[in-house]
Amino acid sequence: MTTSTAVPAFTADLPTLLSITAALSIMPLSYLLGTALIPSNQLRNRLLFFWHAYDAGTHLLIEGSFLYHCFFSYKQLQPGETIPGVYGPPYFLNRPDRAYGPAYGVGASARMWQEYGKADARWLGADLCVVCLEILTVLIGGPLAVYICYLLTRSSSPSATAASKAKYSSCLWFSSIILAVGELYGGFMTFGPEWFSGSVGLETSDPVYLWLYLVFFNVLWVIVPLWVISVAWGEIKAAFATAAVANEQTAKKLN
Repeated sequence: MTTSTAVPAFTADLPTLLSITAALSIMPLSYLLGTALIPSNQLRNRLLFFWHAYDAGTHLLIEGSFLYHCFFSYKQLQPGETIPGVYGPPYFLNRPDRAYGPAYGVGASARMWQEYGKADARWLGADLCVVCLEILTVLIGGPLAVYICYLLTRSSSPSATAASKAKYSSCLWFSSIILAVGELYGGFMTFGPEWFSGSVGLETSDPVYLWLYLVFFNVLWVIVPLWVISVAWGEIKAAFATAAVANEQTAKKLN
């Protein structure tokens, strides 16, 4: 949903500040959880846990609320009634008599998306591309991030045996790469169609909308997944090198 009306300038009123605080609140909670579950001498694993816990909370809670409003919050349109912006066939859920999305919801989660929608109007309605991506993100990405957090706690445990660490670590890096690649793909498919169509739904004239809403809240899912892939690649390369040396030594003994 792209509105043709002028977007109001950023206003730091109470509902807006509460919305931003709610979006950021998962960060300290993830940090505290990581410090409680990952030993202090494993900084890298703490950082990985922090990120994936934050990732899981964002996908399951915040983006999950977006999907809820896409399916259950709507405005009933009267015959012949139109709404500003892009609204036409194909209609979401094949209901031309309804306009779906957080713009028509009530409550704290709807207000949060209404605020973010000032920067990216597609998140006010049920944009078909965004909804399809979010279904995968919430139903697959979120649980996978939780699973990675579990693997990190098991592989980081001081009481874990070498065999169990190897078992959990192999699953960890495999799962981490899958999730990181999915995050990068999802990010491109979220903004790619908008860029190639002139970015008509993005509001970049206000610095808060541009740098906080659009850049900060999205660039994290580019920079950190690239780092995760880099770390995973290093671990996989080291494992193959170790296996190659072990195989070579075994072959020498047999000969």
